[in-house]
Order: sequence, then structure tokens, then C-alpha cells
Amino acid sequence: MENDSLSPSAADRFFARDVQDQLEKVFEAIPNEVKVYLFADPEDKSREIELGRDLLAAFQEVTDKIQIREYDLSHKIARKLKIDRSPTIAFAPDSYSIRYLGIPLGEEGRTLVETIVLVGLKTANLNEQTQKVLGRIGEPRKLRVFVSPTCPYCPQQAVNAIKAAIERPDMISVEIVDTSFNTDLAERYQAFSVPQTFADDVLIAKGAQPQELFAASLEKMEEQSYFIPETDAERVETDVVIIGGGPAGLTAGIYAARSGLKAVIIERDTLGGQVATTPVVENYPGLAHTGGKNLVDIMVQHALEYVRIFPRETVLEIQAGQPMEITTSLRRFATRAILFATGATHKRLGVPGESRYAGRGVSYCSTCDGPLFKERNVVMVGGGNSAVTEALHLHHIGAKVSLAHRRDHLRAQEQLVKDLDEKGIPVLWNTEIKEIRGEGTVRELVLYNNRTGGTETMEADGLFVSIGYEPEVELARKIGVELTGDGYIKHDGQHRTNVPGIYSAGDVEGGYKQIVTAAGAGAGAAMTIFEDLTHPYWKEESRNRMA
Repeated sequence: MENDSLSPSAADRFFARDVQDQLEKVFEAIPNEVKVYLFADPEDKSREIELGRDLLAAFQEVTDKIQIREYDLSHKIARKLKIDRSPTIAFAPDSYSIRYLGIPLGEEGRTLVETIVLVGLKTANLNEQTQKVLGRIGEPRKLRVFVSPTCPYCPQQAVNAIKAAIERPDMISVEIVDTSFNTDLAERYQAFSVPQTFADDVLIAKGAQPQELFAASLEKMEEQSYFIPETDAERVETDVVIIGGGPAGLTAGIYAARSGLKAVIIERDTLGGQVATTPVVENYPGLAHTGGKNLVDIMVQHALEYVRIFPRETVLEIQAGQPMEITTSLRRFATRAILFATGATHKRLGVPGESRYAGRGVSYCSTCDGPLFKERNVVMVGGGNSAVTEALHLHHIGAKVSLAHRRDHLRAQEQLVKDLDEKGIPVLWNTEIKEIRGEGTVRELVLYNNRTGGTETMEADGLFVSIGYEPEVELARKIGVELTGDGYIKHDGQHRTNVPGIYSAGDVEGGYKQIVTAAGAGAGAAMTIFEDLTHPYWKEESRNRMA
């Protein structure tokens, strides 16, 4: 049954006025009409389905370039397209095989907007390198990308797949699978962390990738860890290259530019770093309580007023000299100074089963993967602020969570510990995880009590790990930057390293690992770089030695 009824106030319910204005400008550039078909079970009266109808109606109110139609699963068009899941959204089905299984709410709203724009443009907007890789694919590929509405990394990977389908409609079909609507598919593919990408039912990627790595993984049918450009890359000349787009790097970019320096930021993964996946940020100055992603968006928008940001680029090589040369997966940079704001990554437990079940019940991000474990038994490992915050988040979204900590007291702030107690979240004191067992996915944990020496098994569907971070120092180490005994970058207090022209800021230096201190370090490093480029200390030291 076809349904063309629209709610006249849908746009106002979903979008603020300024957002509607931005969407109107974006959609004005679309030269072609975009057909969007919603397939839904007419017996399904759920709130989510109604939200999906209203969401699509809101977009149609913003622009006349979008044509919305709704059909039930028995309609001849559904049968022709072999669509048998409710809800499913198909985009321009006469031209492409692009489907969204679910309703793109939350973070997935970004996927919806980008898909509409790309389909309307009838171009994938890929760089030359990616086009070459996709052009070599000679056999059909059916892609499934598993996502969740709370995952800030998922839209990047979803859009990679959609671009591939637009670039090669003759070879590539795509289903973006919203795990909150399709738990059976998530279980069948054992996709218990997101994003995960399958091609012809073969896992080719865990996590979000730059578009070149995505294309290479799709071509090779297995995850690729690096991409080397096939042609000479663009060369960008600048005063300072900031490697890392977290709070330290973004703040450094702002302060460097305000000092009169030409600065760029290179970020391999998602802008904002760990903050982007932090459920709740409390007591950042001026913001008593906000979502981590919201804070990141504010920082990024501010930084973009001053600096050029190169997202989803991996630094491959750094060459010393003046200027210094940086080669990324896409281009080369010539710079007078380099700031390492590379942050830190999650520490691993290092126990049997951890690697095997990563993405199969073992997770390091409750924001991304938590919704997959609603009403399931999970354990959060750790005793600091992050572990307790994430345990509270898991409890809030309906997981049956326990906290395991190797000591008899928590390091977390008093208020967080109080919240933990008030929510009735059990704490397993003096407990260490010794092994993770399962059958395809996590099924049980081997627990060791370091006070009694006893060992027991515990049934669990998932294990979330938050036991600290390892600094990202490999790039710095390769060019001779000295490290501390704990493995962090060693600096002089003004963010100078032992290598002239090389600086550091943020979590990669160790310290308190707070957003506010990382931002302060970024600002301080930028001002030091400005002073040094104006009066290079290494030249003064060289002259003094010669005298």
C-alpha cells in the first residue's frame, strides 16, 4: 500500500531553524531528484516506525528534491527488490542497490544526509586513489555494514560503503544494518561491536577506515592495515603540522593560527579522540554536563574557523630536516614544526580469548556497542572514572552490568562511586579476568580473586574493558623522540622534545588525562612553537656551541 501523507510540522519537530537552513543550502546543490522508499510492516505500530516516517517527512519538507514513498512488504516493488525486513529504506533503487535496514536515528542521521546528497549528485566524490582500487574489482560484492545509532565512528564506514556502491553500481550492493532493529542479523554475523563490515559474508573490517583502506579491504577481501598512494601526492606547505585531532590538537590549531602561524591538523581516526565516545562529560568549564560528542562538535567547529583539518589520513613517514617532510596516505606536507597530539589508545587485558572475541562480545566502547547488550549480562573491567561512567551508561541503556576491579576500593571520583551504589550495580572486588571463553561469542569469564586465591567462572554475554590507556608514540619514537620510563613522550615542561622542531601535547605526555588539561597543553604547545619559530632555540644553541 502506498502512503503519501506527510506531517506539515515534521521538520520543526526534528530540526532547529538553523539546521533547516543548513540542510536547505546543502540540498540546493543536488541536481537530481532522489527517490527514497520506506518499506514497513503495516501491522508495526511501534514508536520507532513512526519516528522513521516523521524523519523522512521532515527531509521532504526541507527540499523538493526528495521523493518519499512508503510500501508494505507485500507490495510488488518490495518483492521485485527482494526486501523482506521491516523497516528498510531503499535509495534510488532504479540506479543503485543501497539499503538501510532500520531507521537512521542518532549518529546515523549523518549517514542519511550524506546518502541523499551523494545519490542526488550521482557521484561518489572519491579521490583518485580510491577510484583506481574500486575500478579493479571484477566480481560482484555484497556489502553489509553493521552500525548503531550511538556510534560516532559508524557513519564514516557506512558512507564508505555507500560511496563504493555509487562508484561501482554494476559490482557493489550495500546494506547498512542497524543492529538496534536487527539483533538477529547481528547475532548471526557475531557483530557485537560496531562498525563491522562484511563482503559476501566475509569479515573485511572492524572499525572505521579511511576510504582508501576501505577500498583496498574490499578489493582484497580482508582487512588492510595501510595504503600507499600509487602516484605523487599533493604537497602542502605550512608552519606547523599537528598530528592528532583530539582536544589537545584542536586547541593547538586554534592558538597556532591566532598567533599568525599557518597550521594544519591531521587525524587518522574520528575527530575528538576518546571524547567522541565518552557518554557523558561533566564539569568541563562552562558545561556542567554534556555528551562527549556534543563537546567534540563544538571544538571542531571552532577549530575549522582557523585551521585546515585533514581527517581520516594516516601518517606513514616523517623525515627530519628543514623543512621537515610528512607523508600521509594521501599527500605530503612540508613544515617547520611538528606537534604530536596523538593521544592514547585503550589498554588491553592481555588474557586468553581477548583478541579472539574482540568484536564478538569484548568491547572497549560502551557508547558504540552498549545498545547491543540490552538486557544481557555484561561485566565492565576497571576502577577509574571512565570505567564507572561507562558502567553507569550500560545500566542506563538496560544492560545487566557488574563492575570488576582488581583492588578493594575504586579510584573513581566520590560522586561517581555514590551513583554506582545508588543504581545497585554490583562490584566484584579484588577480581581479575584471567580468561574469556565462548562459542563464537563471549559466553563466560574466568575470574581470579587475588585476595583469596580462588578461581571461578561467571556466565556473561559481554566484557567491556576500561583499564587505562597506552600512549600513541610509535611515530615519535621512529624519529628519535625520547620517551619516559612509562612510555610517554618526554618534554621540557614547555612541550619541547629532545628533537629540535618536534613538540608534544595532551595525553601522549602522560599526566592527568583530562579534557581540560589536554586543551591547556595544546594551547601552551602552540605558544611555545610560535616563540621558537620566531627565535629558534636550536639555532641559538648551535651558535653558542660554535662560540
